Amino acid sequence: MNSAPIGIFDSGVGGLTVVRSVLDRLPHEQVLYVGDTANSPYGPKPRADVRAMALAVMDRLVDDGVKMLVIACNSASAVALPDARKRYETGRGIPVIEVIRPAVRRAVAASRSGRIGVIGTQVTVDSRVYEDALSATPGLHVTMQACPDFVPLVERGVTTGPDVLTAAHRYLDPVRAANVDTLVLGCTHYPLLAGAISYVMGEDVTLVSSATETANDVYRTLVERGLERDPAAGSPQHRFVATGAAEPFAALTRRFLGPEVTTIETA
Repeated sequence: MNSAPIGIFDSGVGGLTVVRSVLDRLPHEQVLYVGDTANSPYGPKPRADVRAMALAVMDRLVDDGVKMLVIACNSASAVALPDARKRYETGRGIPVIEVIRPAVRRAVAASRSGRIGVIGTQVTVDSRVYEDALSATPGLHVTMQACPDFVPLVERGVTTGPDVLTAAHRYLDPVRAANVDTLVLGCTHYPLLAGAISYVMGEDVTLVSSATETANDVYRTLVERGLERDPAAGSPQHRFVATGAAEPFAALTRRFLGPEVTTIETA
């Protein structure tokens, strides 16, 4: 048993979709979440900058005593995972969970035609990490699309309405035209736009969010390594930290997580 918190981070509020899935499966666990709002969004930034910013946040989480790191950000997973595994898993014995391969596994299982679409930030698309992961399965046809306006919309709390639909059509109409039957939401912000995305893509297209599959990986890793928190240890306490302005982050965190939110602070 281990009562230390699970460390989860993203460039902003998108990783809260992963937090929600983790707490649904592991309600007795404690979470320390960092939204790197001072540097959000990661997607348009150079890969080296994203890697450096992600490692800085993970260093902070490790210094705060987390028992596991969850990179709840596709952009950071795409460019920082090898460094993170070497620095924390090999160097410190702290398991690192990411969001890309869990989504790929689910997409391959869900697709009926082998035509899979992936939407993500520019840095995720440019990294080709999804294409590399999907290439392990022969016969797939993959359509990639960067959606740079989606993250800023979510960070402003705009998850529906005409601006969202306009952006969704601009990015998704070409993906729909490619006749995909499965669409990977390759950014943890995107499930918060799932209504508009599903509307544009149509009911025949399966949306795959990495949050659920990532939470399953968190569960398996905790159990296999004996790191679960004792349910008798008392009510869990969760901390949510913004590296930038706390007010919009706090409002969105409470909106998306509700009563699970216990402490919100600024770095």
